[in-house]
Amino acid sequence: MIDFKEFTLDNGLRVIVHEDFATPMAVLNVLYDVGSKDESETQTGFAHLFEHLMFSGSVNIPSYDEPLQKVGGENNAFTSPDITNYYLTVPAANIETGFWLESDRMLDLAFSEQGLEVQRKVVVEEFKQNYLNQPYGDVWLKLRPLAYQQHPYKWATIGKEISHIADAQITDVKNFFRKHYSPINAILVVAGNVTVDKAKHLAEKWFGPIPSGQKYHRQLPAEPVQKQARNLEVVADVPLSALYKAYHMPSRLNDGYYAADLLSDILGRGKSSRLYNALVKEQKIFNSIAASMTGSMEPGLLIIQGKLNEGVSLIEADAAVEAITAEIQQQEVEAQELTKVKNQSEASIVFSEIELLNRAMNLAYSKLLGDANLVNEEGTHIQAVTTGDILQTARQVLRPENCSTLYYQAKTQETTAN
Repeated sequence: MIDFKEFTLDNGLRVIVHEDFATPMAVLNVLYDVGSKDESETQTGFAHLFEHLMFSGSVNIPSYDEPLQKVGGENNAFTSPDITNYYLTVPAANIETGFWLESDRMLDLAFSEQGLEVQRKVVVEEFKQNYLNQPYGDVWLKLRPLAYQQHPYKWATIGKEISHIADAQITDVKNFFRKHYSPINAILVVAGNVTVDKAKHLAEKWFGPIPSGQKYHRQLPAEPVQKQARNLEVVADVPLSALYKAYHMPSRLNDGYYAADLLSDILGRGKSSRLYNALVKEQKIFNSIAASMTGSMEPGLLIIQGKLNEGVSLIEADAAVEAITAEIQQQEVEAQELTKVKNQSEASIVFSEIELLNRAMNLAYSKLLGDANLVNEEGTHIQAVTTGDILQTARQVLRPENCSTLYYQAKTQETTAN
């Protein structure tokens, strides 16, 4: 159980405080309600670009890192299709430095052509290194647009193509900042050895004067129900051929989300899962295989992915996976099998809450979903899933026509066409 208090500043900034006096540290986590799904299809990668620009200095503070490091602090950030999250950890006695730094860059960035050029080059290089020049690196650049036809989840967080970042103009960057980076579109979590009263005082002192900005209201295109299986085959210079299967699944707040989560665990979580047991240990078709899900706020994907053993064709591997997914749609799983994955999920939650930073992040994300206390209700939702729920979800999600399949063929092997 994570205890917390919450309040909202006059400018709309939502603030959550989690006291933990067992640690000498404090965490400041700022979640902005903006991700790659909020980009224009002709200007993708902007949310991730901003993750970098936010460390380039503000109007009043030319270097973000230097003052934080002087007081023993560390920081980082990440971007996803749904959110952009910035966080810092600092000795609790120096927490006000964190408030000063985070509030100043929320107020205004030091936009400059030089700063944009530096970060643009960094992001372009990251695109090349991690997505284009890395084995299997471009999988999501191919799988997302195969699975999504309308929704902006169809491009990766890094962007749809390098040119969108390379051609970014300072005016476009400023407009993106004004639209999304403001108190009304943010959630602040203060966690650690800080009292609620002190956190409230510092929040009002540093964030209170910032203009609230305009509330961003999404009008994203809904993804149509997939009614026909989709397939794509690519050939690449990789050591082993790989298979990727993406199934549309319920959104984060949908009643069926937790059943889909546990279904993915039954199929492919760890070496005791169905896919691993059958296709790695017994049939030796795959070298490795797993199932997971994107966990998206809007309807996401359940993913099955595996690398094949040499000499196995992708057609054979695909048929073997579909035999497993068909089997789980025939009858309810054993209660013991469901209990096992429930226990694994609950253990993951417990271990994640050991770290102060994880608690802060989970509180922020739960608040964005509509209720910070959702962080304390995960276990209840997991335990409520029945074997009947798993069967129903399997039949809904694992339908062949709901699947997008990517054959990632290694050049060193014969292609499936041969």
